Amino acid sequence: MIRNDLRNIAIVAHVDHGKTTLVDEMLKQSGVFRENQAVADRVMDSGDLERERGITILAKNTSVYYKGVKINVVDTPGHADFGGEVERVLKMVNGVLLLVDAAEGPMPQTRFVLQKALSLGHKVIVVINKVDRPDARIDEVLDEVLDLLISLDASDDQLNSPVLFCSGRDGTASLSPDGPMVDLAPLFDTILSHIDPPEGDPDGPLQMLVSSIDYNDYVGRTCTGRIERGVLRKNQEIIVTHYHQNHPDYRSKAVNLFQIEGLKRTPIEEARAGDIICLSGIADITIGDTICDVDKPEALAFVKISEPTVEMTFSVNNSPFAGREGKYVTSRHLRERLQRELLKDVSLRVQDTDTTESFRVSGRGEMHLSILIETMRREGYEFMVGAPKVLLHEENGVTMEPVERFVCDVPADYVGAVMEKLGARKGDLQQMNPQGDRMRIEYLIPSRGLFGYRNEFLTDTRGEGIMSSVFDSFQPYKGEIPTRPTGSLIAFETGEAVTYGLYNAQERGTLFITPGTQVYEGMVVGQSPKSEDITVNVCKKKHVTNMRASGSDDALRLTPPRIMSLEMCIEFIKDDELIEVTPKNLRIRKRILNNQQRMKQKFGGK
Repeated sequence: MIRNDLRNIAIVAHVDHGKTTLVDEMLKQSGVFRENQAVADRVMDSGDLERERGITILAKNTSVYYKGVKINVVDTPGHADFGGEVERVLKMVNGVLLLVDAAEGPMPQTRFVLQKALSLGHKVIVVINKVDRPDARIDEVLDEVLDLLISLDASDDQLNSPVLFCSGRDGTASLSPDGPMVDLAPLFDTILSHIDPPEGDPDGPLQMLVSSIDYNDYVGRTCTGRIERGVLRKNQEIIVTHYHQNHPDYRSKAVNLFQIEGLKRTPIEEARAGDIICLSGIADITIGDTICDVDKPEALAFVKISEPTVEMTFSVNNSPFAGREGKYVTSRHLRERLQRELLKDVSLRVQDTDTTESFRVSGRGEMHLSILIETMRREGYEFMVGAPKVLLHEENGVTMEPVERFVCDVPADYVGAVMEKLGARKGDLQQMNPQGDRMRIEYLIPSRGLFGYRNEFLTDTRGEGIMSSVFDSFQPYKGEIPTRPTGSLIAFETGEAVTYGLYNAQERGTLFITPGTQVYEGMVVGQSPKSEDITVNVCKKKHVTNMRASGSDDALRLTPPRIMSLEMCIEFIKDDELIEVTPKNLRIRKRILNNQQRMKQKFGGK
């Protein structure tokens, strides 16, 4: 049976190409909001971190009505580190809107998500967004999208995908770049005519694949998925099974059913094949499970989520300031929180280490793990994290490492500096294309080669460069890559940093702290331009005498310090350093705090 009253689509694109803004306009023009309702920009980015950073982290569902047809829309993340979110939600939909920026063109994440959609046989609608940009190059971008479809072995039907020209911010779309741009009606009409309606046997035994999990302490787990076959009724007896038979089947009950109407979850009594619904009341449900009829448990195949590429060690805070600022500080708290994250993040892995005090946490990239760290920090957790490491594995006796497809867009004057740095980090140049007075460069580079590179890149391009990367493949180990060439300025003693001590220390390098900051022995307070670490006494006060020298008692001028964000800290630290993460502060410290012990270890205990 074909559900002509329903369409299920996902919006996929590279980060910052305008997915969430377009969904805003689709909601407004379909009558989801009242005429006078105050609506925030990027209403789908509901998390605090999403709003602050202007990125989508979690895939979210919404729905709009057009000409009597319900269109379920899934807004997906554009950042490569959250690719696990995109991979699994594509199982819920029958087609995708591929959004491409009219100036930037296809970027690494565009290739990644499009490849996943094509492999599932989904129909594609190409949307060239931001056509009102002054630097838009519509015809060239359209050719680049076609080249991308060909290179990804798209079928004839997918190569003949309809193309729309759109301004997501203005809420207008047209079938031609010069056509009248009034509203999004051409986009809605194309969705109805081109995307296949869902099919399924409403009289067959129930089958529903779980594609995402939400968790809160009041309701427990709420799963979201599409009903492939049959009908699901409230309080119906069901059986939960898994495609890979490592999970035993178990019986349960569908306690609460919800359908997504606009931005709200509306309780319903029953749902049938093709519907995307939310279901609560099943305690141990997880992503990839299939909810089945009690009489006929048949598991559906689940897409294999790509493996993590980067790991960091999370451990209990043992610094001199431990327990002062955090609410949850023990290893039990840390373990419970990481296990809870595993319930809803399929791309994450958590492993125990030799000690009960620390855990190895693996994810899809630095951004993926930094979002987790920042979220935990805001919830009141206090802990330490080590430097990121790539995950190596062996194939036929050869050590393999993750390699990223790195694309950057830089002014022509700075190409030499960028290529020199990428070459030193074992990058292989794939192609260079001029775009006006800028140059687009594409590299294949080991993931570890990009650790700590973002700040260097922004410095080398005077802040004008744009860079992005996405996991490409595992390749043979490329050899040693030079690490950070600079050292650290390390606090000599515990106390409060004072202006006099900082004034003398700033001659040795760049400071990270201000007067009044509490420091402890072994804490990193700045960056040294030399390769070795330097110990400085930032707590040193000026000796008071009854003599006054002309001019020497003038106010001491301090250079403004570099305030380190979490991402900057992660990029900065070396293997012998840790980040102390608390709800109020981020501190970088040495693993061995005592200066004498550190020197003994460095020089072999002599």
